[in-house]
Amino acid sequence: MNELVIAFGLFLFIEGILYALFPAKMKNMLKKLDLLKDSQLRSGGLIFAVIGFVIVYLIKS
Repeated sequence: MNELVIAFGLFLFIEGILYALFPAKMKNMLKKLDLLKDSQLRSGGLIFAVIGFVIVYLIKS
């Protein structure tokens, strides 16, 4: 459980630093998300979820 909290904190740190350093680019990127179809976003999210799971699995084993 402690590792999950650390991972969530790291996620928030990375997200926050990106918005702090590149606010205009992040806003532009978020506007471009509106142009994608839901199926494209769903597929991309699933791919990243699987990659994240594989990384965690490999590190823990």
